[in-house]
Parts: sequence; C-alpha cells; structure tokens
Amino acid sequence: MNLASKSFLGFLFDPLGRHPRSLTLQEKGIAARGAGSPWIGLEAIATRPSVKNGLLSSSLLLDLGGSRNLTLPAVDAAAARIFADAAAIAWTDFNRAELEKEDAAVRRILQSLEALEVPNAYPAACNVAPLARDAADLNSRVLSKLNAEAIGDKVMSHIAPITAFAADPNAARDAAIEEFVEAQLLLWKDFFDTVESMPLTPEQRLSVVVDEDATLVLAGAGSGKTSVITAKAAYLVKAEIRKPSELLLLAFAKDAATEMSERIEARCGVPVAARTFHALAYEIIGQVEGEKPPLAPTATDDKAFLSLMKEILRHVVANASDIAQTVISWFAGFFDDFPPEWGFKTKHEWYAQIESRNLRTLQGETVNSFEELLIANWLYRNGIAYEYEPSYEHKLEKTGRRAYTPDFRLKESGVYIEHFGVRKKRGRDGVEELTTAPYVDRDEYLAGMDWKRQVHAGHETVLVETYSWEREEGRLLDALAEKLEPYVTLRPIPDIEIYDRVAEVGAVDSFTSLMGTFLRHFKNGGYRVEDCSDKAQTLKMGKRAEAFLKIFGAVFREYQSRLGDRIDFEDMVNRATAFVENGRYQSPFRHILVDEFQDISTGRTKLIQALKRQHSDTKVFAVGDDWQSIYRFAGSDIHIMRNFGAEFGGTYAGATGVHRTVDLGRTFRSVDKIALAARRFVLRNPAQITKTVIPAGETDEPSIRIAWTRRDTGETALNDAVAALAAIEGKGGGKPSILILGRYRFLRPDVARLQRQNPGATINFKTIHASKGLEADHVIILGADNAKMGFPSMIVDDPLLSLVSPEAEPYPNAEERRVMYVAVTRARRTVTILASEARPSVFVEELMKEPEFGVVVPLEAQKHTYTCPGCGGRLLHMAGKDGRDWYRCEHVKLCGCRMPACPACGVGLPLPLRSRQGGDLVCGDCGEAQQACPSCDAGWLVERRGRHGAFLSCVRFPDCDGKAKLWKSA
Repeated sequence: MNLASKSFLGFLFDPLGRHPRSLTLQEKGIAARGAGSPWIGLEAIATRPSVKNGLLSSSLLLDLGGSRNLTLPAVDAAAARIFADAAAIAWTDFNRAELEKEDAAVRRILQSLEALEVPNAYPAACNVAPLARDAADLNSRVLSKLNAEAIGDKVMSHIAPITAFAADPNAARDAAIEEFVEAQLLLWKDFFDTVESMPLTPEQRLSVVVDEDATLVLAGAGSGKTSVITAKAAYLVKAEIRKPSELLLLAFAKDAATEMSERIEARCGVPVAARTFHALAYEIIGQVEGEKPPLAPTATDDKAFLSLMKEILRHVVANASDIAQTVISWFAGFFDDFPPEWGFKTKHEWYAQIESRNLRTLQGETVNSFEELLIANWLYRNGIAYEYEPSYEHKLEKTGRRAYTPDFRLKESGVYIEHFGVRKKRGRDGVEELTTAPYVDRDEYLAGMDWKRQVHAGHETVLVETYSWEREEGRLLDALAEKLEPYVTLRPIPDIEIYDRVAEVGAVDSFTSLMGTFLRHFKNGGYRVEDCSDKAQTLKMGKRAEAFLKIFGAVFREYQSRLGDRIDFEDMVNRATAFVENGRYQSPFRHILVDEFQDISTGRTKLIQALKRQHSDTKVFAVGDDWQSIYRFAGSDIHIMRNFGAEFGGTYAGATGVHRTVDLGRTFRSVDKIALAARRFVLRNPAQITKTVIPAGETDEPSIRIAWTRRDTGETALNDAVAALAAIEGKGGGKPSILILGRYRFLRPDVARLQRQNPGATINFKTIHASKGLEADHVIILGADNAKMGFPSMIVDDPLLSLVSPEAEPYPNAEERRVMYVAVTRARRTVTILASEARPSVFVEELMKEPEFGVVVPLEAQKHTYTCPGCGGRLLHMAGKDGRDWYRCEHVKLCGCRMPACPACGVGLPLPLRSRQGGDLVCGDCGEAQQACPSCDAGWLVERRGRHGAFLSCVRFPDCDGKAKLWKSA
C-alpha cells in the first residue's frame, strides 16, 4: 500500500523537502521516499498512526518515540485514513507476534514475580537484579509499545505485573523483603530465643535475618555483637542457606577467631572455622605457591615493630649523613610549623599553646617559646654549652622587678642572649617601629628591653639580641651565627651522638610511632614515595612533609632490605589479594562475615572485594562500630566503614552501592548517665554515623566524675578514687570490679599495691586500646591532661598521615575522641577521670562546660578557682603547709602569678564587689573587706616598711607597683 503527497501542495507546505514525499507499507515496516528516504520498522513506531486534517489537505503522523515524529504532508484525507488503519493493523499484528515470541519470557518473569511475593530466600539485590533487568528489557522492547485497544484488556491485564515491576522495581523488592523478614522471624523464633544465654533482641534478630549483598550491623559498645555473628553463622547453616565450607568468618585477633569458632560450633553442631585476615592470606599464598613464605618476627609484635623502627632510624643516622642532618633538624624543631605569638589574643591562649607543645630541647630542658627552642637547639648542635634562664651574675638591688633571668648564658664565653618578641612594622608616616603580640603591653615590653640593655651596659656584660622579626624573615639562626662569631667557636656535635641523646630522653618514640603508622598505611595502599611527594605539593604541606618523606624513603628502603625473603602482614594481604584477583586462587566462599569492621584497612578491603567479585551472589556481612575505630596506627581506615555501600554494595535498578544497615542500638553494659553522655560526646564529630543507644539501666546518681591531680598529688588522687569505689558493693553483693585505663603504658600504676590496700575489689590496669571488649563496674581514666602525650594525645592525628589515606579527618582530635568513647563505655556504673587541675585536657574542659554531660566536678576546687589577673587563665587554690593557703596561676612557669589567700579567713580570695561602695575587695568565704589597690583590679593593699617608714603596697608586688600612704588614726 502506498500513500503520496499531492505534488503542488506538498511543495507548497514543504518547499525545503524536510518531509518524505510518499510512504509504502511493507511486511515489517514502512519505506519512505524523499527527505533521506528512511526505513521505519514497525518496532520503531511508538503509538498508533494518526491523521491530522487541515484546511486544504491532511497529514499522516507517525510517532517514533522520544519526541521524534515522521510527517507526510499534503495527503488526501480518505487515503490517509485507509493507510493509517492498515499501518495500525500491521503494527498491532507485529506487536502481538512479538509478544508471542516472548511468551516464554513473560511466563518466566510472571512466575518469578509471583514467587517474589512470598519469597523463600532473602530478596537481595544480586538475586533480584537479573529479574529487574529482564523485566525492564522486555518492557522497553515490547510491552511498552503494545496498544491496549488493539491487543485487548485481557492481554494488558496479564502483563500488567511486569510493566508495574519495570516501572518501580524497588517497591516490589521492598515488599518482598518485608514479607520474608516477618516470616523468618516467626519461623526461627525458638532459635533466636535460645541460641545465646539470653534471647536475642529485636535488633539482633533483624540483623541475622537480613541478607543483603552487603549488610552493615552497627554494634555499639556492649550491644552484643559477638552474639550477632554467632547467631548469623548458625542461622545460615541451620537454614541450609550455606554449607559450612561456604562461610568465611574473619576476625582481627587470633583469640577472637578461636572464640568465634567455638561458639558457632556449639550453636549449630558443625565446625565452622573463623580466621584472622592474616591466617586467610597465608592460607591463600600457601595454596597457590605450594608453600608459605617465612613471616617477619615483627609482624606479630607491635612493640618489636616499633623497636625495629627506632633501630632502623638510628642506622640511617649513623650511615647516611645527608639524611642524618634532616633527622636531627626534625627533632630540633626546624621543620615544625609553629604558630606565631601574633595569632593569639590573650596570654592565657598563648601559654596554653606553649604548654601543650611540651617544648623540650635536644639538651632536655623545657623552654618558653618556639623561637627559644630553635635557638637552644642550634647552640646544642654546634657544641656551644649554655644555661637556660640562669640567674644574672650580678646582684641587682631594688629594681621593683622579679629576679632577672636572661634567656641564655653561654658557659664558655659568658655571653648572654636575650630573644625579644618584637616585629618590625612601617607606620603610615613611613617610619619603622617595633610591634608586639596583641596580648602584650607594647610600651611596657619595650621599656623592659631598654632596662635589660642598661643592666648589661652598666655591668659590662656582653648581650646578644635576637628578634621575632628575624624568624619572620627566615634568618633567625643565620643572624644568631653572625652575632656570636666574635665570641664562640663552633664545634658541631656528631649527629649520632645527638640522636642517642634525643632517644635517651624519649623524644624519638613519638616519631618512630608516626613512622610505623605511615609505613603500614603506605604498604596497605600500595603507594610510592613519589605519589606522596606529589600529594604533599598539591596540599601545600611545605618543608615538613618534604623532610619527613626524605627520612621515610631511607627508613622504608632499609626496612624492606631487612625483610629479605620474609614478609610482613601488609605483604601477606597484598600478595593474597593479587592471587584472588588474577584467578590463581578460586574462592569457595559465598558468605563473608567480618567482626570489628571499624578496624578494616585498605589492604584487607581489597582482599574482601576480590573474593566477593569471584561469585555474583557472594554476600558481605560486617559488624562494627565506627565510634570505636581507634587503630589508625595499625593501618585501619575509618572512611571504609563510612562508605560501606560504595565499597561493598550491590547494583539494582540502576542504583549502585545497594546495602542494608541495621543498628543494634541497645547496650547491655552502661547505665544511662554513661551510655547517653558517651553517645553525645562522640557525636560532636558530625562525620560519625548516628546510632540509637538504649542504656542497660537508669540511675539517679551522677556516673561521671572529675578528680583533680597536681604535680605531687597524682598518686594520692588515684588511691582515694580506688578506695572510694572499692567501698561500693558489687553486683549481687560481690566484689566491685575496677578497671584503671591509661592512654599509654607508662601510666601504669602499682596495681599490686592498690589490690593489697583494697582487698574488697578486683583491680586491673589496661591501656585503652587493650581494653576493647572488656568491662567493669567502675572505670578510672588516668592522665586526661593538656600535654603532648596527654589525653587527647597530640601525636596521633599528624597531618602527614593524610598522604597515605584517602582523606584526612577534618574534625579536631577525631580518633582521640573515639578513644575516649571506648574508655568511658567500658564502665557499667561509674567513670572517674583523673586530670591535671592546672592543665586539664580539652576533653575534660568540654565535659565540664556542657551541663548535658552531667559530669561532677569537686565542689571545693570549683568554688576556689578564680581568673588569673596576670594572664586570664585560672587561679588555683593551694593548701599551705603552715595553714596559710595561697593561689597560683595554672600556667605556673609562664605566668607565675601568685596571691595569698584572704588575710581574715586564710582560705578565700577577696574580689571586687560592685554593689559595695569604696571599691573594697570582699572575700566570698568570710565576707571580710580589704582595701583595693588603686593600680589594679585584683590586688589589695597590705602594710610594708621602706626606708621612709611604713606604707601600703599591693599584695601582688612586684607584678603591680600600686601604693598608698598609711594614715595613722589619732
């Protein structure tokens, strides 16, 4: 059948020839002449052909789908309708024939959809995805092109489930999952009631039944994660979902793997082997290579590994002079990016920064500023013996100042060095002037500089001056060398001698720990030093990163050389992964269950992914708690758990990363005052996964306490805390258990002595990392101080680690916050945190500051803590041995502000009271008033005697020189 345009009208309507001039209906389609002469197959026609009537003529319209149309203009209306009807019949017959061709596929898909309504297996993405793909394909090729009027309602009704499923495959799968889960929970109720000593919670039961391509179970502290893994494995075997040989249970520790195997065999009656990652990797290598390579002894001993790092570093210093210079410069602080004083607004902020850095020189003393550290270490390296802050050699009478202690004195030449914290600045008039940090009184400081110069000039002692502006210009040490040249001879100390000195004072330990962590991440991720160097340049990490990578390159080469034909755990996992990826190892596993998933590393992730890829239906079931991810130093990467779906999830209906997350929520350990406070604390980091926490019980008593320690009272504070807790009756009238936790091993107290003194309690000590999985009635956390090796530790979150991890954690102290969470959640009933009253850590300050944490602070200490008038820090109460109490600033060395207690009661501190006339200071303890100093807001006047008799002077002298005449009453 043929249909053609009327020639004159066709040209009139389509002068440019964009449309065909005629159409011919053939067996399988329509042939067009003109406008490119296209062929339109019947399968390409989306809807029934139609005719559009016009004023002079009509047009035939063919809808080709996707907004594409073919129009034949200027045709006779009657002829066009006949052609359209014939084309519609041919189109309908064609589609019916196509549907008949797909009859087997239609029946198969309908049967599968019917089975999906009452599934006998969990409708995981990998299981349902083929059905979704088939339905979508059939729908797009055939079903969506059928004309309902032409083929009839009965046919359309028959295929409707397929078209509905193709339109929304997620709804059908979600309904199937809900149906399956409800049925399984009912069917296996007796099993869930009895598989463990206590019936499983609803959340635990759900996690066992759910069987997605990738399932992540969020198991908070004390939520019964071991019970979940045990029940999951037993369920898979008992329900005949998997054979025991198809299960791969992975744990991080050998003891945990052994316990898991024993518990599962006891629950399901058949042996199911649990392995560590390293045992699995070793097994794979042995199977492929025929024998297992020898293992490096340091692979199983973290302490030995760190000792090896230290030994290798010393070897490098002794044998590579160019690297040795860089190593010593590292310890001398030459590469540290110290913040300048000018970035701080108050003395208190600056002092806190200095104290937190623990600025210890190569010689071993602690200095008061970063620039003094650089000067001291330069002197030491060049063999120039010096004293730090010695008493000035000449006695200075009645200066009205504190005793003069210059910054440095060179022992051999007697030269003094004063470092002045001043910078140069050009004023609006173009004149250069000296400036000081924002918190420093410029005029007073410059006057002090002049006074020191006059002292040295008057006593004819040599003074060499250095300035902050010299460091700002990058020439502080060069300028120092020039100024000292007339007075000293440089005798550089050998690098190895300096290294041994640094190691002796313990300064190498934190660096080798960083080096060891970096090495493990480096090998785990398959990095090259060049990759890290490029990334450091991109991130603009500067000379510190450049120096570190130079040292690391030498250490890594020596480490690999010492391994020889042996392998470490990183090599082991990487080699096994390669064998799985290239197919030399064929995995028998269809279910991979991973415990403590928060500790997963990049290398272990790649191994699991390789095993999963070998079989399309392999499932990953991971149990962990990102709140307890505290093993970054051992190579773990928290981002893997946070991106679980992207790493292990399946594909379904066009979506990737398909996975299921189940939150166990309930804790069987901690009471509400601990569990909820710990949750609130860890979630301050918005990157942590939000989880529900249902406490083990409720209490009206405060459960978290702060106990203050001072330099000489730490042991007493611990003794008192243990004794108080030991007196509290344990569960069921038994002995209470007390777990003492420290961030580091060196904090370990004399546990044997504590146990002898408190026989009514069970007392143990662990590092926080070693306490994972443990619990006790009471927990005592030691050393929550603001220090380099305090808590939070300041040596773990080094920015350099971002060079060997996908992304750094931007939140401050992110991992240390999780370490604190782990420590707190070991406790069932109470937590006591021992912290320096003078330098409490930022965690302690946060817990005290926010009422919602419900933390109890000693009332007496809180009552007698005031603001230091010298720096704005805290003024702390000190009990005097002679009964006369006094107050000192928390920044003992840097500020040094001291004040006596109230002369009336000997305990309180007189303070300004605005409501009282006369400007007197009033003691908050006894209410007695003292005459206020006219020069400062904090001191009061006391009687002193001078050359001209008695007078009144500020109690803060010499920090304040306020005076008043002494008026004698008649």
